Amino acid sequence: MIPIHGLQLRAVLIQALRTFFVDRDYLEVETPIRIPAPAPEAHIVPLTSEGWFLQTSPELCMKRLLAAGIPKIFQLCKCFRKAERGDRHLPEFTMLEWYGAGSDYRDLMADCEALLRHLAAAMGKNGMLAWQGCRIDLAPAWERITVAEAFRRYAPCTVEEALSQDRFDEMLVEYVEPHLGMATPTFLYDYPAILGALARLSSTDPAVAERFELYVAGLELANGFSELVDPAEQRARFLAEQEMIRLQGRNLGPMPELFLDTLANMPPAAGIALGVDRLVMLFGGADNIDQVVAFPPESL
Repeated sequence: MIPIHGLQLRAVLIQALRTFFVDRDYLEVETPIRIPAPAPEAHIVPLTSEGWFLQTSPELCMKRLLAAGIPKIFQLCKCFRKAERGDRHLPEFTMLEWYGAGSDYRDLMADCEALLRHLAAAMGKNGMLAWQGCRIDLAPAWERITVAEAFRRYAPCTVEEALSQDRFDEMLVEYVEPHLGMATPTFLYDYPAILGALARLSSTDPAVAERFELYVAGLELANGFSELVDPAEQRARFLAEQEMIRLQGRNLGPMPELFLDTLANMPPAAGIALGVDRLVMLFGGADNIDQVVAFPPESL
């Protein structure tokens, strides 16, 4: 069980998260944890609940709220992913997501910089984080590097070669991530289009999606993108994901039809998911995610 001082640190950080968004006129929302159809994702396995699913992300419901006309929203909630367990992973974890109409992924990068500096001030960190032997400066001028450049710089092959060999994740984790966010936080951006998920493609380079991940001291903290709002393209991507799920021997599950029906009404927007437990690890100096939750699953 997490010590009392750890629970206090976590509570202060979560309150500071809420203050940041409320002060910027974001509306805090709550959406259902149990849903009939999550987004099909080949690399994420959802947990079932009496024929429905425990959410892997509140993303689909939150985007429906954007489509309904709410321009700026955020949510702190529990998410669930099967077979995710390790020093940095829990099958049940806390997620922060926020969405803004009229924004793109560069606006989200600016949000991340402002948010972490706000949290550092609230936690008495004086603009610096110390984690795993690294001292990370949260002042402006965070590193920004494209996925293609990061592979050229750190990996033994290009991103195209990694994709063709189906080794992108392996190469990213083994060769690229250990170099990211060591002096300042790093935005790894412009993912290959095939890894765009629910992100729109770049208008200047359709070979990449307007997606980024935020790293601090080699720890992946957040995943954000300019939102895809084309229902036909999104359906095609979901079908491609379902085919990969079928090849894995998994049940496909239903298509999230209500989300797709609503997508045509969604304004241009950007959204991001940030792992709160990992954020507490950074600010609390913890080297294992079990140290920042009240009850790891094995203790129940």
